[in-house]
Amino acid sequence: MEELNVCVLLLMVGLCAPEEAWQVYSSAQDSVGRCVCTVVTPQHNVCSRDGRTNQLLQLLDKVGNMSRSLLLLEQRTHRDLQLVERMEEQLRGAEQRFRQVEDGQHSATARQYKAMKSKMEELRPLVPLLESFRAEAVLVQSFKEELNNLSLLLGELQHSLGGLEQQQLHSRVLHLEERLRSCMQRLACGKLTGISEPITIKTSGSRFGSWMTDPLAPPTDTRVWYMDGYHNNRFVREYASMWDFMSSDNYTSVRLPHPWSGTGQVVYNGSLYFNKFQSHTLIRFDLRSSLILRSRQLDFAGYNNMYHYSWGGHSDIDLMVDEGGLWAVYATHQNAGNIVLSQLNPDTLQVIRSWMTNHPKRSAGEAFMICGTLYVTNGYSGGTKVYYAFSTNSSTYEYIDLPISNKYSHLSMLDYNPRDRALYAWNNGHQVLYNVTLYHIIQ
Repeated sequence: MEELNVCVLLLMVGLCAPEEAWQVYSSAQDSVGRCVCTVVTPQHNVCSRDGRTNQLLQLLDKVGNMSRSLLLLEQRTHRDLQLVERMEEQLRGAEQRFRQVEDGQHSATARQYKAMKSKMEELRPLVPLLESFRAEAVLVQSFKEELNNLSLLLGELQHSLGGLEQQQLHSRVLHLEERLRSCMQRLACGKLTGISEPITIKTSGSRFGSWMTDPLAPPTDTRVWYMDGYHNNRFVREYASMWDFMSSDNYTSVRLPHPWSGTGQVVYNGSLYFNKFQSHTLIRFDLRSSLILRSRQLDFAGYNNMYHYSWGGHSDIDLMVDEGGLWAVYATHQNAGNIVLSQLNPDTLQVIRSWMTNHPKRSAGEAFMICGTLYVTNGYSGGTKVYYAFSTNSSTYEYIDLPISNKYSHLSMLDYNPRDRALYAWNNGHQVLYNVTLYHIIQ
C-alpha cells in the first residue's frame, strides 16, 4: 500500500497553490488488487506558499515593523517624560517657595517673588498637560504589551502551520518527489479505463486549434505552445510556463517557414512536428534555432481534406506521441480510406512500421495514442465516447465504451501527453485537460 500512502501524502501537502499542487492523473490496481497511483508533480522550484501562509507572513512582517516603531516611540516617550517630570518637580518647588516668601509682605525680595509668581501662574496650565502626557505614555506601554501578545499568537500559528521556511518546504517536496518517482518507475504501460471530467485551463482563440507541452522537456521547462486555427497559419505562440498560459497573454511569437494543416501538431524533444499546408509533407522544426531540421513526404497519405476526421478542418494527418515515441494517423487509397497508423523516427521522419486498421478515417471524431494503443472517438460534438482501440502490440482491435465529457460541444484536437499522463484538448475555443485512469501491471 506504499503507493496509495504516497497519494494520500500528496493531498496533505497543501502548501502549494492550486495550479502548482500535486495532481493524481491516473490510478489503478495491480494483479492482486493493491492500489497504485500515477501523478504529476509540481516542479520543486515553482512550488510556493498558499494564500493563507502568505497572509500570515505579511502579518508577521507588519507586526515586526510595528514593534520596531513602538520601541522607538517608547524610548522617545521615556526620555521626554523624564524631562517633563523634572520640569514639573521644579515648578512645584518654585510654587512652594513662593508661598513661604509671601509671608514677608514688606520685603523687597517678597515683591520680586510676587512678580515671579504672576509669571508662574501663566505656566500653571502645563500641569494638566503633563498629566495627559503621562497618561499617553501609559497607553503606549499598554499598546506595546498588546502587540507582544499578538506576536506570540502569530508565532504559535506559524508553528502550527509548520513548513513555512522555504528550505524546509523545499526539502519536503524533494522527499515526496523522490518517493513518487520510485512509485512511477514500477508502473508499466497500462490500458485506458477511464477519463475524468474536463479541467478548463483557458478560454481563447477560434473554434479550432491545438496546444501542447513537450513530454521530453526537462523538469524545469514548462513551456506551452499554442496554435490557433487549422489551415494557412504560420504563427505559433510560446508561453514561458503553464501558469503564464493560464493567467496572462505574455508570449513569444514564433513564425514558421510554412503554414500548417489541421490540428495534429506536436512538440517533441524540442522540435515542433506539423503537416505542411495542402501537402502530405511532414516538417520537423527546431524551436531553439527556428530552422527546419527535416522534411519528408508521408507516402500515399491523403491530404487537403481528402481523409479528414468527421469534423473536417484539413485534419487528414494527425501527429501524436506516447510512451513509445512519435506516431502519424492518416488514411490512404490503398487502405480504402481506413486509418493507417505509422510509427515515425523523430529524427528523420522515416516510417519505422505501419499498421492498417479497418476503421474509416472520416468516421472518427478524434484519436490519440497511449502505450502503443490507438484510441478513437465516435464523434466530435454532443455525446462523445472512446469506442475503438487498436493495439500495435497485438495488431488487434476491440470496441470499448468510455464516455468523454464534451463540455463545449466541439472537439477539434485531442492528444495524450505521456509525461503528464493527461489528454490535452481544444474544445470550441477552450483549452482543457482530461485526467486519465490506466490499468497498470506492476513490473
